[in-house]
Amino acid sequence: MTNLSPEGSPPPLLCLGETMVLLTADDGPLEENSHVGIHVGGAESNVASGLAHLGHDVEWFSRVGDDPFGRIIIDFLRDRGVQLDTVVVDSTRSTGIYLKNREADRSRVFYYRSGSAASAMGPEDLLSLNLERRSLCHVSGITPALSTTADALMQRLIIEREVPGVQVSFDVNYRPALWDTAVAAPRLLELARGADIVVVGRDEAEALWDTPRAEDVRNILPDVPHLVVKDAAIGATHFAADRATFEPALKAEVVDPVGAGDAFAAGFLSGMVRSLGVPRALRLGHLMAGLTLQHVSDLPALPPAKSILSLSDVGPEDWAGISLSSSHLDDLRSFIPKGPVHVS
Repeated sequence: MTNLSPEGSPPPLLCLGETMVLLTADDGPLEENSHVGIHVGGAESNVASGLAHLGHDVEWFSRVGDDPFGRIIIDFLRDRGVQLDTVVVDSTRSTGIYLKNREADRSRVFYYRSGSAASAMGPEDLLSLNLERRSLCHVSGITPALSTTADALMQRLIIEREVPGVQVSFDVNYRPALWDTAVAAPRLLELARGADIVVVGRDEAEALWDTPRAEDVRNILPDVPHLVVKDAAIGATHFAADRATFEPALKAEVVDPVGAGDAFAAGFLSGMVRSLGVPRALRLGHLMAGLTLQHVSDLPALPPAKSILSLSDVGPEDWAGISLSSSHLDDLRSFIPKGPVHVS
């Protein structure tokens, strides 16, 4: 299928949700650094950027403040090839920001997003999004936690299906900092049950719904047409009807895990939109996640799309021999490996 929309038509793929500016030091905790880097991070725009990198015609929608941070976000995503025609610039609310503090072998994130421009998203925004002309709308479980109006938007989009023709992809993306488990668990389960494609981490599913195995997640989401349960460095399992497909994760050096889940979603959705088949879609997700794991930014520079797509099209033995490291990732080449491969 083509990834280019006809002239005058909106992009077939839409990602909807809050994006913020990330402030973080390149190395060590913030209090030990006099300078910080400015990055852009948001689950849904991360997915949009990944899809754009892989050659898709994709648009991102949200609300940003009429401030430098909002302009940074817009300029950054436009440079990444993401279309932004429907983004609302709010003159009364500010763009959300967050800080990432790196300590030893872990990162802690501090959010400053209360009352942000994106929290003002609501059902009325759906009217301007041309959903009836989209083939896929990707959202996450972050949005309903932002505000009552944002939650109402999700209700109309996923549960009530105001526009029934669009396929909805839902990444559970549970954020404990935004809402308590007791509130989040039933709401996220309800939204997941209404979606066409669901992506969830095994660990977050266990925290939310007491489902320690991928099969347990399927048992509480039996009717989702496409369910993907990720299990960190182990792999991911796709469930459709009565079939389960598992693909192991790549061996990869980990610099920072934040953003890898969004990269996985972008790769998997790209494979599904391209009709590459479930195993290859999962491998494409693992590749995008593995490349992102090696950077402090949620949206690092990536090797050419052709190289990533080629490397996803390998057999089980070759796949098991691939290892990713952080040095010289732009040397990733378009080839089918003949033995153990170290991408360095």
